[in-house]
Amino acid sequence: METKPRIPVLWLHGLECTFCSESFIRSSHPIVQDIVLNLISLDYDDTLMAAAGEQAEENRRRVMKEHAGNYIVAVEGNAPTRDGGVYCTIGGETFLNILKETAASAKAVIAWGSCASNGCVQAARPNPTGAKPVHELIDHKAVINVPGCPPIAEVMTGVIAYLLTFDKIPALDRLGRPTMFYGQRIHDKCYRRPFFDAGQFVERWDDDGARRGWCLYKMGCRGPMTYNSCSNMRWNNGVSFPIGSGHPCIGCSENNFWDNGPFYERLTSIPVPGIESTPDRFGKVAAGLTALGAGAHLVSYAVRKASGKKIGGASTAPDQEAGK
Repeated sequence: METKPRIPVLWLHGLECTFCSESFIRSSHPIVQDIVLNLISLDYDDTLMAAAGEQAEENRRRVMKEHAGNYIVAVEGNAPTRDGGVYCTIGGETFLNILKETAASAKAVIAWGSCASNGCVQAARPNPTGAKPVHELIDHKAVINVPGCPPIAEVMTGVIAYLLTFDKIPALDRLGRPTMFYGQRIHDKCYRRPFFDAGQFVERWDDDGARRGWCLYKMGCRGPMTYNSCSNMRWNNGVSFPIGSGHPCIGCSENNFWDNGPFYERLTSIPVPGIESTPDRFGKVAAGLTALGAGAHLVSYAVRKASGKKIGGASTAPDQEAGK
């Protein structure tokens, strides 16, 4: 990356809360200073740039013209589409038009956070502004979706680092998410997973199971159906993540997570293991299954013998020829 030219980045802000930017500037590896000052040329960003008004908009259009086909558009937030998109305007122009204009000649488009990736709260029912995620508005090129409310800081800087290093879009899943960060369920790497497998669950907030760190599935945890890196990369330089802090995952990196509520209710579609058995009880169950299997084998043998089928290559039919 040290030998590559700094690529221009135009960071747009639509309907959002700036939480993604807050996460981005807290990246620890690489640190955001290295990204912004050494690896990219951040030429437009409502949150971080010193320019404002006409100066800022002129700079955005200059980059689009001088670096056509060789700049990155990073989008934080989504765009309202109802009533011509008037519910989000910048300098008298709708964000919907700004997004389409800026992305037209971009080298790559990154949708930061769930607002840009899947609509999030703005697109939740009843969605009065007609808010839509970026990939539904930009259909002439691939959009890299980096969902989360917000995404993990190192996931954000990791996507940029990949684009700069390999000069190509990373492998994406069916929802347009980089598989290197969204290829596994939180459930698969969660340190509470053994308690799930053993049937040991928190039943009430601050019960004995909660104090012991048992599984939060019955409290509404959506880790079993959420793809993200929270359980292995974690947050704040790897210190913790929501489940580690005693709060169930709300599935913020999945489509329609805001409408898939209410939160804190168990997902009935996920089968729950039985409560952990004692060794004695397990031994009795295993012995019973063994006896049942042996009985089934004897019945099967008798049926096949009566029907004249072969077992081990020898005929099991009555030896009529020998009787003759």
